[in-house]
Amino acid sequence: MQIHSVGIDLGKTTFHLVALGAASKVLMKKKFSQKQLLAFTANMQTSLIGLEACSGAHFLGRALRQQGHDVRLIPAQFVKPFVKSNKNDLVDAEAIAEAVERKNMRFVPIKTDDQLDLQAMHRIRDRLVSRRTAVINQIRAFLLERGMVFAQKPAKLKAGMADVLENAENALTPMMRNLIGRLYEEWKAVEEQIDELTDSLEQIAANDAGCCRIRKIPGIGPVVATAIVAAIGNGAAFRKGRDFAAWLGLVPRQYSTGRKARLLGISKRGNTYLRKILIHGARAAAMRLKRDRYSIGAWMNALEARAPRNVLVVAMANKLARIAWAVLSSGEDYRPVASLAAA
Repeated sequence: MQIHSVGIDLGKTTFHLVALGAASKVLMKKKFSQKQLLAFTANMQTSLIGLEACSGAHFLGRALRQQGHDVRLIPAQFVKPFVKSNKNDLVDAEAIAEAVERKNMRFVPIKTDDQLDLQAMHRIRDRLVSRRTAVINQIRAFLLERGMVFAQKPAKLKAGMADVLENAENALTPMMRNLIGRLYEEWKAVEEQIDELTDSLEQIAANDAGCCRIRKIPGIGPVVATAIVAAIGNGAAFRKGRDFAAWLGLVPRQYSTGRKARLLGISKRGNTYLRKILIHGARAAAMRLKRDRYSIGAWMNALEARAPRNVLVVAMANKLARIAWAVLSSGEDYRPVASLAAA
């Protein structure tokens, strides 16, 4: 029985395995727990194994690679076209086994433990930032109901909190003053946690060679640099920088037919968090970069003259992503070329 490919449908407690032979003939269908699966694959012939890129896939992928198997992670949207008829776990596993055999299939690189740790730090920090925003908005809403309005910046609200909590002549009742005080304490506690995680990311960025190289690119700081390294490592999963930018959803969404090419807004595919912070970095670069010192400055000036500011920012994020991929994949430092104006 010669196995050509294996598909495993992942679950929390149960795992379904389907093995295919020549001409995609089903040779085996089995159901395991995690320990039973690893014991079975350890005694199975070395095979090409496909997994959907989902929670737990990186751990299982590393464990199967240690057993000698060729493991590949497939995005779920690329498996769906291979699902035949009704959906169940064994049908999904068979579809994964068929998809992993395709020569032109796109795969997800298996992340290392360091990448997963770094990615987890970013996820926690992003959640804390959202929580801080929610607390600030709630404080503003409660104070607005008492006729107290502050400027939009959080710093203005924080500067006025002492007066809000200590001024006995304002319109706050004792109960509301107590509630506002609790929210303010929560705000400070969350901000302290954000600062701690940010400091940790800065330390990691200072000690990681890849992060140090891409931090020299305008618009990429320690937070963006560590997020890029956590997501793509050395960029080996992409053939070129354009593929990385397309994976991030920073290219136009295409809806073309016949001879009519129709390009819409950006596709917004891929890593939403990484795309968001890259755009923030590009916006900072567009506003503060001394354009006469960089060759990219002439391009920015020409685009800004004919397009809105937000188009410039997204185009800048696209260019930063491509430059970052080139720096990571080549292993060389970023070398800005002085513009003709500076010369």
